Amino acid sequence: MSDGCRGERAEKVMKKKIRVLTLCAVLLALCFSAGAQQATKIPRIGYLTGATRDGQAARIEAFRQGLRELGYVEGKNIVIEYRYAEGKLDRLPELAAELVRLKIDVIVTGGGPNTRAAKEATSTIPIVMAQDGDPVANGFVASLARPGGNITGLANLAPELMGKQLELLKEIIPKLSRVAILGGTSTSTSTAQQLKEIELASSAFKVKVQYVSVQSSKDIETAFQAASEGRVGAILVLAGPIFNSNRPQIAKLAVKSRLPAIYNHSQYVIDGGLMTYSASQPDLDRRAATYVDKILKGAKPADLPVEQPQKFEFIINRKAAKQIGLTIPPNVLVRADKVIR
Repeated sequence: MSDGCRGERAEKVMKKKIRVLTLCAVLLALCFSAGAQQATKIPRIGYLTGATRDGQAARIEAFRQGLRELGYVEGKNIVIEYRYAEGKLDRLPELAAELVRLKIDVIVTGGGPNTRAAKEATSTIPIVMAQDGDPVANGFVASLARPGGNITGLANLAPELMGKQLELLKEIIPKLSRVAILGGTSTSTSTAQQLKEIELASSAFKVKVQYVSVQSSKDIETAFQAASEGRVGAILVLAGPIFNSNRPQIAKLAVKSRLPAIYNHSQYVIDGGLMTYSASQPDLDRRAATYVDKILKGAKPADLPVEQPQKFEFIINRKAAKQIGLTIPPNVLVRADKVIR
């Protein structure tokens, strides 16, 4: 074979190799591009609350902080769709359905009514409770250790803390004989559980309770009037989106009525309320982010046990006490985690 023929054949072989290598490179690039697109898929979280944007601001920031600690940056590698019912709880089902239509990856809820709305909207999208008084009694999970469905998260022990709140009121007002309880619908599971605990404690402390139902923001001022007319010596405010969205107003009305009041959330005291004893809500919201992280990484809500509070807060506002002419006993002040002066 002549040198010319051998050269021509070698050239053909080389061109064939080049074509094969080029094809491989194209296929590899396509695979890499598809993989990169899949790897950069940004998860979407739905945050459902019955409160207002301002009323929920501190809790949302705590949740965001928890996400940041886990490496999530909102708008960069995670997206959060916020839905606020603005205190109108009848809007929750509509807002939950809207989140489901967006096909988000996880729904985060901040209380019983929100969780119920999300539960009724979907049985497949994971739901993380940032708090709930009794998720088993409310029908959200089969048990704390084995949730068994698409819902998991954190319990706040709200019913169990009612007795302690009443005890604290009795300590700062030894002659206390009548307390007004401000709450939502008394027939709701969560409220009924809290009232049951209050009734038990009231018998032990020889205190009569007067329940005042608040169904909307318009009822708040009327509720304080009813409490004053009932000649109560103090007020205990239960958890609920309506109350959380109107904290400054409630604190001002308590001062105006010269009624000592205890709340379930530290933000009330910051807004001028007298005192609070509760599970640390910021801590619960930060920990809710860990559930989101685990679910996004493949964990099933059914396999993630519901956790209990790890931190509790007892905070007193001495300025509020002074405004209503109340002197907090030293033995109570010394037990407070924080005193606002």
